[in-house]
Amino acid sequence: MTPILISLAGSFGATSRFVLDGHLRNKYRHDFPWATIIINVSGSLFLGIVTGALLKHRGFSNIETVIGTGFCGGYTTFSTASFETVRLFEQRRYVAALSQALGSLVMAVIAAAAGFIGHQI
Repeated sequence: MTPILISLAGSFGATSRFVLDGHLRNKYRHDFPWATIIINVSGSLFLGIVTGALLKHRGFSNIETVIGTGFCGGYTTFSTASFETVRLFEQRRYVAALSQALGSLVMAVIAAAAGFIGHQI
C-alpha cells in the first residue's frame, strides 16, 4: 500500500509545484528563477517540519516516507534548478548562475534545518 500512497503524494506534489510555479511566473515576471527557488526552499522547510515532528512525537513511519519521498519529492525540483542554472551560465550571467546554484542550496538546507529544529525545541 505504501508505494501507492507515495505515488499519489508525488502526483499531488508535482501538481502543486506546477500550479505554484505557473502562478509565480505569471504574477512576478522576472528573468531570474525565483519560482524554482521558492518552491525548493518551501519544500525543504516542509520536509524539515514533518521530519522533526514525527521524530519528536513517535519516530519515523510510513507517513514520513509518503510525505517526504512522495509529496516533497514531487514538489521540489532539482532538475529544473540545474537546468535554469545552466541556462544562466549559457547567457553569460555568471553571478546570477552562481547565486541560483549556491543560494538555492544554502537556503534549502537552512530551511530544512529550521523546520527540523523548530520541532525539537
